[in-house]
Amino acid sequence: MTRRFRLLAAAALSALLSTSLPLATTAQTLRVVLVNDLASLDPVQSTAAFVRNHGFMVYDQLFALDSKGEAQPQMVERFERSPDGMSWRFILREGLAFHDGTPVRAADAVASIRRWAQRDVVGRALAAATGSLEVVDDRTFSLTLARPFALVTEALARPTASALFVMPERLAQTPATTAITDATGSGPFIFQANEWQAGNRAVYRRNPAYRPRPEPADGLAGGKRVMVERLEWLSMADPATAAAALQSGEIDFLENPSPDLIPTLERNRNIRLFALNPVGSVVWLRLNHAQPPFNDPRARRALLYLINQKENLDAIGIRPSEQVPYCPAYFLCGTPLESTAGAEGLREAQPDRARALLREAGYDGRKVVFLNATDSAANNAVTLTMAEAFRKAGLNMDVPAMDWATLTQRRNRRDPVEAGGWNLFVTIANVLDAQNPLTNLYLASPCEGGLAGWPCDEELERLRRAWWEEPDPAKRRAVLEQVHARAYQVLPYINAGQYRTLSAHRAAIEGLRPTTIPVFWGVEKK
Repeated sequence: MTRRFRLLAAAALSALLSTSLPLATTAQTLRVVLVNDLASLDPVQSTAAFVRNHGFMVYDQLFALDSKGEAQPQMVERFERSPDGMSWRFILREGLAFHDGTPVRAADAVASIRRWAQRDVVGRALAAATGSLEVVDDRTFSLTLARPFALVTEALARPTASALFVMPERLAQTPATTAITDATGSGPFIFQANEWQAGNRAVYRRNPAYRPRPEPADGLAGGKRVMVERLEWLSMADPATAAAALQSGEIDFLENPSPDLIPTLERNRNIRLFALNPVGSVVWLRLNHAQPPFNDPRARRALLYLINQKENLDAIGIRPSEQVPYCPAYFLCGTPLESTAGAEGLREAQPDRARALLREAGYDGRKVVFLNATDSAANNAVTLTMAEAFRKAGLNMDVPAMDWATLTQRRNRRDPVEAGGWNLFVTIANVLDAQNPLTNLYLASPCEGGLAGWPCDEELERLRRAWWEEPDPAKRRAVLEQVHARAYQVLPYINAGQYRTLSAHRAAIEGLRPTTIPVFWGVEKK
């Protein structure tokens, strides 16, 4: 399809769309299109970005990361820490209430921490170091560590993967293996369950009882002052349709416009572009360590010599100015924790070396299933590009097409490929997902209870634990280099390219900030 045809098609689709999605009649409704649609509601059971985005609207956090990445009190009014860092006491702010009118209590916070800690990589690490977590009174709870854990407030500010949100105790007591369907929180927006149409729209209204902190919003922390009465999260899978809707004023914000449409948006005086995520995102290639051929580390290493990161970024359509042409860093390039320890491959294809490693691993030509989320333009482009590169080395590739919601379900299956299992999939992570050895959820290799892909390496786990237990920053840096080198030996996942994307909004929208995660408090529609 030529670009001209795509734009004409987008205009036609936009005209049709306008008959079914009436224009906002008031400045009190904000319409947004995000990378994925809302498909489920439980922020503990799913690590998908759409659940996290929903979570930041309806829930609040005990601590939150500011624009410098530092944890600041959010629902917590004040806290006390013993000199040795082993005992903590947290006091909640007065007047906090859930959407159903019940007060937020320390019991709600404790139950939420316990449920979250059953599934999240950071939560499990904190739980393993915890001696006791107890309710003191309605506003106070205590944490006593059984062994050192240097990042307590950072853990309680967990913003991605299974982010730590506080929900009512009655919901937090739901087993972590059972999805909740009640989105009652205490956050700045209230979910309108009766208006939710999966695959079409999710609707939120301002929480009139929400009590923001007094300080200005800063990153994900500070005062969450909602300036609109209603927020509509709309589904527009086609990038050209979404861009046309933004230009016509049918929507107000587009999180991830297609790179080939950005020049058109830049020429529109009614559109503004900005870097919601100024550091950038990274393509994660996740390998299934539980099924052949990638249960053998030599087969995993072979892929390092078949992936060209710049080719992947070019396939997505990322402009050179927004690319990091080569980045071997597990914790992203351009960050304080950038490292090259142990790095190999990823610059250019070396198929002969890859074939040799596959032979050593005993690869027998069996089918390799590479799950492809075709409703994400970036995921689809990079999946097809890497699949073709893998074929050139003799891998027998099968690339089934599906939407992202289906992929997030299928990736949890541990069955053999012949019984509906899988070998590879791509996901896009941001800097908050990957920022350090504790929070990087796909780096974790716990053998039991890990995320889809199920890497198992006791040495990597030992080094990760040594990193977050070490209180001295200089010594912690030395441990980080060991973590990075070990990760390249066992390859829990592969960095397939780092890049930055721009978000777009109508010029009349004010208050959007580089928060990495799309949040809409402090946003006005003039």
